[in-house]
Amino acid sequence: MSRRILENPDAIRALAERLARCPQVARFDQGNEQEGWTLAHSFADLEESFRKFLDEQLPKLAQEQLSASEISGLLLDMGEEFRHILYHISDPAFYKYLHQEDEGRKRA
Repeated sequence: MSRRILENPDAIRALAERLARCPQVARFDQGNEQEGWTLAHSFADLEESFRKFLDEQLPKLAQEQLSASEISGLLLDMGEEFRHILYHISDPAFYKYLHQEDEGRKRA
C-alpha cells in the first residue's frame, strides 16, 4: 500500500491554509465555512477512497479464484466507495461547475 500524502491532521491543515490563500478558492467562503478546508478534507477522503479501490478492491477483483457471489459482493462494496467519492467531488463549491455540465447533458 502506498504512503498517504494527507496522512494526518497537520498535512490536511497545511493544505487547507495553502488553499485558503488562493483567491479562486476563497471566493467560495461562506461565513465560517472556508472552502479551503472543505477542499482539503475532501481531498483527504478522496485519497483514502482511491487508495482503498486501487490497493485493496481492484487487486481482489482481479483474482481468478473469486466466486460469482464474492464478485457481486465486492462490486457492491466498490459501488459504496464510488458513492463516497462522488460525495466528496460534489461537496466543494469550487467544483459545482462539474454538476452544471452534467445537468446540461441530461437536458440535451
